[in-house]
Amino acid sequence: MTDWGLSHVSVGKYDTILDVGCGGGRTVSKLAAATEGKVYGIDYSEESVAASKKTNARWIEKGRAEIRHGSVSELPFPDGMFDLVTAVETHIWWPNLAADMREVFRVVKPGGKLAIVGELYRGANTRVARLADKYAAQAGMAHLSVEEHRELFVQAGFRDVEVMTEPDKAWICGFGRRP
Repeated sequence: MTDWGLSHVSVGKYDTILDVGCGGGRTVSKLAAATEGKVYGIDYSEESVAASKKTNARWIEKGRAEIRHGSVSELPFPDGMFDLVTAVETHIWWPNLAADMREVFRVVKPGGKLAIVGELYRGANTRVARLADKYAAQAGMAHLSVEEHRELFVQAGFRDVEVMTEPDKAWICGFGRRP
């Protein structure tokens, strides 16, 4: 799913990139391999930060990656720092999705992009998606439709918003550009 989502993303040769909710660090590693710029990863879990640092040790040693502990709700970066921000299998768990999207918008450069890749969306016709339709609220998960994903980007200030799906797998990928 990560490869499918990232296949829709254009990575510039010297981009500065942030992966929000970097988990074990596989996406950071894929992005570091795709650019000569620098990739930052952030996660609120200390265990995930440690795992991501281990996965990306060679990129960190080369000065091409940096992993930090922190929250999407208060990103420890200056305004307009990133050419690209990614969030893979994470946005559905953000504490305040609308406010956190605005916080991500803050750190994207004018002309930069946000790419969100998710493993399911409301209304998808797979067993897992139907279970999520039923239990998302109880689990504390934001379970959005395709249109709600689009609106989330627009309300945060992004333009040129595109949302793509892989219906047989219930995957979703959304992109937006900061004007």
